[in-house]
Amino acid sequence: MTPPPTDKLEIQTREEIDEKLIAAGWSVQDKKRINLHESIGVAVREFDTDTGPADYMLFIAGRACGIIEAKREGASLGHVAEQSARYATSKTKHIQRWAAEDQPLPFLYEATNHVIRFRDERDPVTRSRNIFHFHRPETLKDWLEQNDTFRARLQQLPALNTTGLRDCQIEAVNGIEASLKQGKQRALLQMATGAGKTFTACTEVYRLAKFAKAKRVLFLVDRGNLGRQAHKEFQQYTTPDDGRKFTELYNAHILGPGGIGDEIKVTISTIQRMYSQLCGKEMDEEIEEHSTFEMGASSTVAQEVVYNPHIPIETFDVIIIDECHRSIYNLWSQVLDYFDAFLIGLTATPTKKTIGYFHQNVVSEYTHEDAVIDRVNVGYDIYRIKTEKSEQGGLMEAGTNIEVRDRLTKQKRWELLDEDEQYQRTQLDRSVIAPNQIRTVIQTFKDRCLPECFPGRSWVPKTLFFAKDDDHADRIVDAIREAFGEGNDFCKKVTYRVGKKGAEETIQEFRTSPRLRIAVTVDMIATGTDIKPLECLVFMRDVRSQAYYEQMKGRGTRVIGDDVLLKVTPDAPTKTRFVLVDAVGVTETDKTETKSLESKPSVTTEKLMQQIAMGDRSPESLQTLGNRLIRLDMKLSDGQRKQINKLLEKIMGHPLPEGEDRGEGIKVTEEANLTLVAAKLVHAGNTDFLAEKLKAQYGSDEVSDEQRKAVYEHWPTPPSNPSITQICANC
Repeated sequence: MTPPPTDKLEIQTREEIDEKLIAAGWSVQDKKRINLHESIGVAVREFDTDTGPADYMLFIAGRACGIIEAKREGASLGHVAEQSARYATSKTKHIQRWAAEDQPLPFLYEATNHVIRFRDERDPVTRSRNIFHFHRPETLKDWLEQNDTFRARLQQLPALNTTGLRDCQIEAVNGIEASLKQGKQRALLQMATGAGKTFTACTEVYRLAKFAKAKRVLFLVDRGNLGRQAHKEFQQYTTPDDGRKFTELYNAHILGPGGIGDEIKVTISTIQRMYSQLCGKEMDEEIEEHSTFEMGASSTVAQEVVYNPHIPIETFDVIIIDECHRSIYNLWSQVLDYFDAFLIGLTATPTKKTIGYFHQNVVSEYTHEDAVIDRVNVGYDIYRIKTEKSEQGGLMEAGTNIEVRDRLTKQKRWELLDEDEQYQRTQLDRSVIAPNQIRTVIQTFKDRCLPECFPGRSWVPKTLFFAKDDDHADRIVDAIREAFGEGNDFCKKVTYRVGKKGAEETIQEFRTSPRLRIAVTVDMIATGTDIKPLECLVFMRDVRSQAYYEQMKGRGTRVIGDDVLLKVTPDAPTKTRFVLVDAVGVTETDKTETKSLESKPSVTTEKLMQQIAMGDRSPESLQTLGNRLIRLDMKLSDGQRKQINKLLEKIMGHPLPEGEDRGEGIKVTEEANLTLVAAKLVHAGNTDFLAEKLKAQYGSDEVSDEQRKAVYEHWPTPPSNPSITQICANC
């Protein structure tokens, strides 16, 4: 038998556990003065069983339901689960139980004054997990009255209705649910910008609400405008069963000062607001409009969070963290650790720290390269402007630039993801500041870049400039208006200084108005904000963070229908790519995983095809041709496409397979056969793809030219028929 504690540290631990139980709504009693109906939840110290006294026995509505095994500060709890399990199955006299005599009590805790572990014996797999605090007795009563547990209901999720879903979204949902069924607390979903992360999240939340009876889901963002975008996505989401909107079936709201309502199924909140409500503090509304990229740069100290009985740890069953690659897992980690919930991270650009935080459980990976092949995204070309930084701002060089794709395995890339922290000072914070230099860059952009990159166009393509700070943005705006001889409506600033309402109005105008051609920002629309008509990004500042740089580039990747694009840019053809204009060398520091697939701008398509037909199998050549064929396919007429397909079938010796509808109004059917060939060419230059093929065939990760040629020699040789190359010449 275990005697009552006499050690000072153990006594202190019991006192702190008592305080936590009382804070969660439990009545804590000594076994000599028991009143099991004093409140819904009663915790009795040193309660006798036939194997000795349990440190605490928990009662809900007068019936035993659980055990707390307490240990002194600093004790390891890894082996203590055996003790709580023993007491959970021990016999007791004169009490009622929430379990049959031959079944253990369901709720088992092991605790010190700093660490609490919990498991529910009714779960399919009874695995202990760390929790921030004790659950409220009302919650345990609710769980006891349900037929099964949330984790048990996850095992019964039906097959996914794939109607209207892209392949990457299907893979993502299936990956998330496989992870949930295995009881993994954290899962990371990587999807390229524009691939529909929020839509995928809506699909998953709907399934969890309908089939797993999830009580509440938190959709967490790090900036107010992303929360508003997510709210619209839930409002517009059409359920696949009966065609009703999500919000016709379930309540979804943006968290405000009023708190979390009882009937709310989906709560959308910034992590800043959730922190303020957990701490019971007033929040400056402006803080909610700033990305944690910015806040994380000024502080790495985790914010202290304490237990709040009005927002107990079990408030949410699932938390979906949008853009989780940002600093929320450093600066705000306790907000996430506070809740006893499954965590699902969404990102296009995972960092090494992100992957580590989610226990390396990457359930789905859909890259920018995959998205370009599937025409979910468009690729990009680089135009480099180099200036001599002097009072005169003399031009040194301007023209199309190339990036050679890094030949790194996925594992190696993940190891290097945080190398931005090792950059030399001379590589960082480069920006175009001097007034004459700004004018030189803008004039070069107008006189050389636009005619060379967008020939035959009189309308300036929708363009976004990235400035270093608000003052820098003002200078750029003035220089643009002067260089183009235009007024205030032609170019506007979109930063926090213009206010939330003014900025949102300008963003909407930038999306839809033909008049506003150029916007200048610092951080406000550098991430997460969709402006599909964008065809040009101009970097006039360098970027430290690899993930941030990828997000900034992502602003230009969105696809858009021809008719929608023409409404805002009347002389724009099909959007097949965007142009990244680099005025500071941002593309010359190796901070990015996604590279331009165009590596040979000076080689004509016809010559490139001939080189490959003669045996050129370099990754740069294969990916460049694949990239051009993807862009070509987006511009072909139906007649041209059928002509190419017939030639391809003749070369292949059999009809090519049909594709399927991938959403966004893009129908990938037999007319996309050229894209299928292009995809093979792009993959042929992808080191990850090659490594998998070679390992399967040769049992090795090494990539040699001979092995690469052997792996792909059975693939169709890119056609050199004159009728095709004549069309390709205009690509």
